[in-house]
Amino acid sequence: MKTIIIGSLMIFLTNQTKAQSLARPYYGFRLGLTAHPTFGSIKAEEGKRKGTNLGFSYGLMGDFNFAENYSFNTGITVTTINGKSTEKNAMPYHAVVSSTAPVAYDLKYKMQYVEIPLVVKLKTSKIGAIKWFGQFGLSNDFRIKARQDASNTNGVLADNVNASDWTRFYRAGLIIGGGGEFDLDEHTSLMGGLSFNNGLTNITNSKNMVRNHFVSLNLGVFF
Repeated sequence: MKTIIIGSLMIFLTNQTKAQSLARPYYGFRLGLTAHPTFGSIKAEEGKRKGTNLGFSYGLMGDFNFAENYSFNTGITVTTINGKSTEKNAMPYHAVVSSTAPVAYDLKYKMQYVEIPLVVKLKTSKIGAIKWFGQFGLSNDFRIKARQDASNTNGVLADNVNASDWTRFYRAGLIIGGGGEFDLDEHTSLMGGLSFNNGLTNITNSKNMVRNHFVSLNLGVFF
């Protein structure tokens, strides 16, 4: 009887060790670094966008893996979103214009935020050397810098002025994207992907709804 009990205990411990060994790549927390370009644009209710503008994002990212193919992703990055637009009666510049006729202003927004994403990632099993993923979630952005250029038919009205007084501190965005991870060793992997961050909130204090969006070429490494 003692031999049977000891044998059963050894089998149980062996199975538990194997299970933990198999689970190790999928569960727990992973921390990484990211640095990548962004391609921003501006959409105004009373105006039109003018192409895309290059920005940059860098910081920390983390994955909380709660199942083999599911994880919660967050992090903290400094993200620059640049974009150009033509807007009607843009404030505060229009406040000094005496004419009551509509005036078009060419604006460039240069916004910098601390970004904290809250994202769910859905992952495949390894296909060849790569594990593919899709992601969906919310972007929470807190303004740390706002600069602006402005001009109209009369010439340059502002050149890289501080726009903090007429832009909002908080920005929310909807994130959707995907990509893949390539393992370099047991603990280190490279990540690459593409995502779209769709601005949901007005970035200015004016009644004219102005939102900024960007496409991000995501690059990073998990350790």
